[in-house]
Amino acid sequence: MSVKVFIDGSSGTTGLRIADRLAARPEIELLSISAEGRKDVNERAKVINSADLAFLCLPDAASREVMPLLRPDVKVLDTSTAFRTDAAWDYGFPELKGQKEKIQNSYRVAVPGCYASGFISIARPLVELGLAPKDYPFSCTGISGYSGGGKKMIAEYESADRPAHSKLDAPKSYGLSLAHKHLPEMKEISGLAHTPMFVPVVCDYYCGMQVLVPLDLTVAGTTAEAVAAGTPLLYLNAVPGCESHNIDFMTRHGCALAVSSDEELQPMLQGILSGAIDPRSMVARRADFPTASAAAVCDLALRHAGA
Repeated sequence: MSVKVFIDGSSGTTGLRIADRLAARPEIELLSISAEGRKDVNERAKVINSADLAFLCLPDAASREVMPLLRPDVKVLDTSTAFRTDAAWDYGFPELKGQKEKIQNSYRVAVPGCYASGFISIARPLVELGLAPKDYPFSCTGISGYSGGGKKMIAEYESADRPAHSKLDAPKSYGLSLAHKHLPEMKEISGLAHTPMFVPVVCDYYCGMQVLVPLDLTVAGTTAEAVAAGTPLLYLNAVPGCESHNIDFMTRHGCALAVSSDEELQPMLQGILSGAIDPRSMVARRADFPTASAAAVCDLALRHAGA
C-alpha cells in the first residue's frame, strides 16, 4: 500500500527539491492540488487531511494559518520557522541526544533551519556535556550559497544580464541587525542562556554551507585535553566519498584512524591489538597539536553524533 504525501508549497525551491526526491519512490503517492486550490487555505487543508504525511513549505504565516484546520493524526513536517521553538512540536534533528525516538513517534515535526543545524550540532554538545557553560558568549559565522535565498535570489545571481563584474561577485554579509530568524532555535535548542552573535554570509555559488563557531577554552572554563579525553581514536565511515571533514582533519594530523568498510576494519583492529599501531601516540599528538582546541571540537562533534 502506498504512502500518501502532500507538499504544500511545492512550487518553491524547498518544495520542488522534496518533490523531485520523492517522485522516484514507487511506494509514495504524491498528492496534488489545482492552482486555484493553492490559494484557498480550506482546500489545502482538505488535501493535507487526506494524506498520511504532509510537508509545509510555506512562509510562517501560511503555516500557522493552515495548522488549526488539520487532523491531529496527520503527520506534518513544517519547514518554516513558525514552530521550531514550540513545545507542542518536536525539533527534527535526529542526531541530538534522545531526539530520534521523539521524531519517530511524532505527528508534528519542525524541520531545523540550515544555519541553525550547523550551530546546534557544535554548541549543544559542548553545553550538554558540561564543556562550556550555558552563559558562554557564543558567536557564529555562516557561509552559504545563494540557493537558500529562494527563487528571487537565484534569479539575481544567475541572470543573463548580470554584469561581468558586480557586487554579487564578492561575499555578502547580511542579518547585521543581529535578528536572524534562526536565532531563537539556535539559543533554545542549544540550551543557551543568551542569544548567540550570528553573522551569515552569502557567496557566489549555488549550494553548500560552512558554519564556524570559535571556542575560547579559557573563557569556557575547560581545556583541549578535557574536551578530547575518552573520545574515539578510530572512525568507521561506510559510505566512501561522504567522509566527514572532521574525520579528515583528525586523520590528517595523526590524531585518529579511519576506515571505510568492515573489510578494512579487521586488519586495523589487529594492528592495534598486536602493537603495530600505537593509540597512545595519537593521544599524545592531540595534546601536542598546535590547534588542539580545533582537533578537540571536531572530535567532540563526531562523538556526540555517534560517528
